[in-house]
Amino acid sequence: MSIETGMKYQISQNIKGNFNSAESLTVTTNNGITVQFTLEDGKGHGSMPLDHLHYLLKRSNLTPITSNKRVLLNTDHEEKIG
Repeated sequence: MSIETGMKYQISQNIKGNFNSAESLTVTTNNGITVQFTLEDGKGHGSMPLDHLHYLLKRSNLTPITSNKRVLLNTDHEEKIG
């Protein structure tokens, strides 16, 4: 799995303490060796080796969050109607 800038990951309960109890993190840069990220709700930022991020994904400590654009568009449309 390729790690790209802007990707968002949900943090599992097991390791939230290592990430200031944040629910998710977003990748800000990936230089092929190190990944920099920000934590949700302004809870901080950090970096880790790319290999470690892959390890956390493999162990299901981080789960990719995929946004469904269709759902977002439908929600916006419903708000304008209502």
